[in-house]
Amino acid sequence: MTFKEASYYREKFAKISLSGATIREKIFEECEFANSSFIDCKFEKTKFLNCKFVDCILSAVSPLNCRFYEVKFTQCKVLGIDWTKAAQVSDLEFQSCQINYSNFRMLKLPKIKIVSCEAKEVDFIETDLSNADLSHTDFERSQFFKTNLTHADFQGAKNYLIDVKNNTLKKARFSLPEALALLNSLDIIIE
Repeated sequence: MTFKEASYYREKFAKISLSGATIREKIFEECEFANSSFIDCKFEKTKFLNCKFVDCILSAVSPLNCRFYEVKFTQCKVLGIDWTKAAQVSDLEFQSCQINYSNFRMLKLPKIKIVSCEAKEVDFIETDLSNADLSHTDFERSQFFKTNLTHADFQGAKNYLIDVKNNTLKKARFSLPEALALLNSLDIIIE
């Protein structure tokens, strides 16, 4: 499938399968993508506004100068995406997704939702995740350094390694026993 129109409003797309394709200078507003696959695709100067992706695969997608505003991913594989290449990323929501190997470095993402996800080897270095809902997510080998986690919710999350001295954790919420991992950065001995 090729997207021939310049803009789409409240369209529903299902069972699209694209590999290595380029989608350039399109606008998708309040659109829904379901059971679709975008593998190794390039999105260039494309806008996704209030869109939903449900049960989709977006693997190694390059979002060059794209805008993602209020985009929700549900039960998707959103793998290996360098979100720093986008022109704007705000109000993202990932629910029951795999977002492994993604890069959010130095982005301002207050209130992002990454809930019940697998977020392995994700780069959150110098990212603003204030007021984020990160609950019930697996952060195995993900990087947090100089990350703003003020009021972030990590309840039920696991496998995070967060240095309390090199991140901002004011009023962040954690649950036991996983919260004991925060002690690893303190160079203390617990017997």
